[in-house]
Amino acid sequence: MIKVITYGTYDLLHYGHIRLLKRAKALGDYLIVGVTADIFDKTRGKINVKQSLMERIEAVRSTGIADEILVEEYEGQKIDDIRRYEIDIFTVGSDWIGKFDYLREYCQVVYLERTEGVSSSEMRAEDHPIRLGIVGERSNVMRKYAAEAGFVNSLRVSGVCSPRQDAMRWVRKGGFQILSSFEEILQNSDAVYIASPPKQQYFHIKTAIECGKRVLCESPVALSVENCVQLFDMARERNIILMEGLKTAYTTAYNRLLLLVKSGYIGQVYSVGAVCTSLVDMSRKVDFKNSWGSLYSWGSTALLPIFQILGTDYENRVITTHIIDEDSRYDVFTKIDFLYPNAVASAKVAIGAKSERELVISGSKGYFYVPAPWWKTDYFEIRYENPVDNKRYFYHLDGEGIRYMLIAFAKSVEKMRRDFFITERQSEKIAGVMEDFYNNRHVRQLRQMKDNHFSCNFILRYLALKSPLTKDAVVHDVRDVDIPSGGRVRQSARPHGVRRRVHEGGEKARKLA
Repeated sequence: MIKVITYGTYDLLHYGHIRLLKRAKALGDYLIVGVTADIFDKTRGKINVKQSLMERIEAVRSTGIADEILVEEYEGQKIDDIRRYEIDIFTVGSDWIGKFDYLREYCQVVYLERTEGVSSSEMRAEDHPIRLGIVGERSNVMRKYAAEAGFVNSLRVSGVCSPRQDAMRWVRKGGFQILSSFEEILQNSDAVYIASPPKQQYFHIKTAIECGKRVLCESPVALSVENCVQLFDMARERNIILMEGLKTAYTTAYNRLLLLVKSGYIGQVYSVGAVCTSLVDMSRKVDFKNSWGSLYSWGSTALLPIFQILGTDYENRVITTHIIDEDSRYDVFTKIDFLYPNAVASAKVAIGAKSERELVISGSKGYFYVPAPWWKTDYFEIRYENPVDNKRYFYHLDGEGIRYMLIAFAKSVEKMRRDFFITERQSEKIAGVMEDFYNNRHVRQLRQMKDNHFSCNFILRYLALKSPLTKDAVVHDVRDVDIPSGGRVRQSARPHGVRRRVHEGGEKARKLA
């Protein structure tokens, strides 16, 4: 008996697929068909698949051509299958000529002429694409969404609207249409991606829903629980999709991490710690009213793993922050501590401070470690007491997760199903944190330092009580300073580029250059 094997995605099964399967069956006596798993398609960059794995398997089975169907789940599986099933002939379409020649070592390889004029990709492209308008002031984020939308067959960017001049530069360069107002965006779009300043976003989302437009918005959805609930209720009543845009929730690595955590790989979870930082140039003039501080920029991302692992029913929460503009509540550093019945958690975010941007989940058996920047990682580890037991996991990542989120949004719009990776309850809790922060509830503020030299002077004076400094010592950084007991600092210290000669006995220190 001659065994033949072939592989494919078989999305939107069509005449071309059926013809190839019939010709593959004619090559031998027994045909095995491998249907690619969703995750394997994603690793190969095939992200526009319309149907689920089970739908595609059923479509192949219904043809009655295949004698056996298997699922292709990993790179290199073809060699394993050929050996395991004692395959005589491997065959695929002619569009793969040369790609699988390496399999000739194991069996005969045959490339079958594909049927011209029909393909799943063309069928998907022929569907009426969703016209996506992009509006807001987060220029860099908007640019990424516009670029990633080009990889999703069912989306087409209808126009971009932003008051930011730097946004207009990439819009022109990318060949996107510039629209002058939010109203014009709504007129020319079926759906909108909204990245407006926090205080404006609620009104933009509300207006879009009232106009019957599907909405994908930056997180948080709103700055109060009441407004958040209202928007979701409005969308549900009008049968409109409203989706909170947190790209991390749609990345493969993050989703696999959650599954492993909930499967007990590290035992009982006792702590979740998430850190998100990105330094902003504070020397430039900042429009605090229309800018995102630390919490608005990073809070939702840092809160995501906490709420999805430990839940939203915490017993206590404390927010510690450093605010530099009270009117706008513009913070450069914020830390949120949660107390749960059986665990604790912390979310640390900053645009004016730097830290290791990692995610650590601690349990009774071990801990998960996700390296920086954890929110767009393709890799994480499980670490145990015995290092020999440690495990590493690697997953494919395209477009920082934005591409996968846009696909999920498009599928939700097409099928009118709210298959989101973030629940409304989690969205409401995120909005609740923002509300308490904005209204200064359960918030502790760090004291404002008077000038940038405060910490340097403090360190110099403190170290004066510790250890002696040899004659002619050169100080380039306060971290290298040891001032002898009794020494005095007459001039304010500079953190870098300062040289000081300290005389024996520490009676005085003078600036050299």
